[in-house]
Amino acid sequence: MRERVPLVLHVLGARPNFVKAAPVVRGLAELDVPQGIIHTGQHYDALMSDVFFADLGLPEPLANLGVGSGSHAKQTAALLTGLEEVVLEHDPGLVVVYGDVNSTLAAILVCAKLGVPTAHVEAGLRSFDRGMPEEVNRVVTDSLADLLFATSPEALSHLAREGVDPAKVHLVGNPMIDSLKAALPRLDAKAVRHRLGLPEHYAVGTLHRPANVDDADAARELVAAVAEVSRRVPVVVPLHPRGRERLAAAGLVTGERLSVIDPLGYIDFLSLVRGAALVVTDSGGVQEETTMLGVPCLTLRANTERPITITHGTNRLVTPAQLPAAAEKALADGAATPSGDLPPLWDGASGPRVARVVAAWLRGDNLSPAAHTLSVPYQNG
Repeated sequence: MRERVPLVLHVLGARPNFVKAAPVVRGLAELDVPQGIIHTGQHYDALMSDVFFADLGLPEPLANLGVGSGSHAKQTAALLTGLEEVVLEHDPGLVVVYGDVNSTLAAILVCAKLGVPTAHVEAGLRSFDRGMPEEVNRVVTDSLADLLFATSPEALSHLAREGVDPAKVHLVGNPMIDSLKAALPRLDAKAVRHRLGLPEHYAVGTLHRPANVDDADAARELVAAVAEVSRRVPVVVPLHPRGRERLAAAGLVTGERLSVIDPLGYIDFLSLVRGAALVVTDSGGVQEETTMLGVPCLTLRANTERPITITHGTNRLVTPAQLPAAAEKALADGAATPSGDLPPLWDGASGPRVARVVAAWLRGDNLSPAAHTLSVPYQNG
């Protein structure tokens, strides 16, 4: 008689989680591992979550906690309460969390208290800026997870330096790139551009980081810089609900050369980015997507937890004061191409790698670490 394989639960709360989880969910399905999705509702707008499930082919969630927005404390408290009930109800053998959002932190804390094993996809990324809420979430999550799936070689170094047991760590590549590669045949920049009434030459902006939008002075400086860019090239900003009022108060409103629109679904947004002459962002995932697509990217942050997008890609960190000149240079240089080869294991097979390790771990197989060329121990699924 075949032994029952324990249930795997995926905890997803925000649109980057969905993109990273989809290849893992498909990989586990191919291995007949029982699984289910818990949607925390951290991103509650249909354009921020429902359409992503459809675009990515994710199954309906077992539960939607509907926690919505709020301060970090209120949101995390609601997540802790809701996730504890769900985990106790479903009794999973493993809970998989993704990225660095509050849903990830809450899930890892709940499971640590209940003694439920956990896996973290996108482990080891560090900005080394504890002023970023996401950085706190990353460090806490990696310190408690039982399986850590790293997307890049430098993540291995960070985890080793923090004393994480190398037997827990697996370098698998970037599942977000899996989703992008799978989506490429469906990306139609021309159709989205026509629907939005954009010219052939345009830039895309995404702005939502607390450091950029929560402070009124910072928001005004940011909006002024984006407005200056729009004098050089029309800019379209699919605006995240977070910070919408603050940015509007600072002057980020639709004008002759600036279009502020609602968030887009996954396929529409990537289509828009693929056809752009330039992307201005403070997002983590967009830095990776532009690297893969060869689109010039200017990131409005002092640091990035994804430095591989700078060394291997098309990304550059800028301040709001530097943005107009940097945009002018990027536009003059024209279409970008990644420098040399793409980052390691950006081959569209990260999800299956994660799935194979998870399946073996659930069976109780011995997962022995392998040597890495940087002398950092890791396991390659």
